[in-house]
Amino acid sequence: MSKPSIVRTMQLLDRPVFRTREIAALRGTSVGAASQALRGLERQGVVSRVARGVWCVPSDPRFNRFLLVSYLSGVHRAYVSFVSALHLHGMIEQIPHVVYAATTAHSHIETTPLGEYSFHQIVPRFFDGFDWYHGQQSFLIASAEKALVDSLYLSTRRGRRFASLPELELGRPFSIQRARGWIRRIPDERIKSLVATELERLWRHAMS
Repeated sequence: MSKPSIVRTMQLLDRPVFRTREIAALRGTSVGAASQALRGLERQGVVSRVARGVWCVPSDPRFNRFLLVSYLSGVHRAYVSFVSALHLHGMIEQIPHVVYAATTAHSHIETTPLGEYSFHQIVPRFFDGFDWYHGQQSFLIASAEKALVDSLYLSTRRGRRFASLPELELGRPFSIQRARGWIRRIPDERIKSLVATELERLWRHAMS
């Protein structure tokens, strides 16, 4: 029985992001052979190599850059958060150039041909408050409230990233009660107090 072509194999996977080993398994070839075939398609502009062993089809209408977060986070889970999630929830107008994600791994940056991905460490106890984004292809994203609290949480840490947020829209469906609930789950009392103070300041400003 002949092996399916590399393009046919991608069609069988039926998604715009995949790993070399998935192609190899479906074709019944080695990972090296699959990688070589994919490099050929890359030269034709059909696929793009995102990272070692990870490929995407940017022209696929189902593709969006947030789908790459789980593939770039390694063995650790990650979810879209901070200003990236705030924009997707309609809370800020500015489109972040970088994709920001929360992870339990050490903070790090991944640079790809499709843009930069900035992963920021969240303590395991606080790694929650996310769900699947509703779209053609899903990815994990923080709720509106958790994305804001994540941003404020990070603003208290070394480097003070997100210490100055763009103008926020805190109307419905944002819930100040749910945001306060997430703050209560921050394990560090000093950080909890700082985040709570900043949230109340932002809320007063938005309501004035």
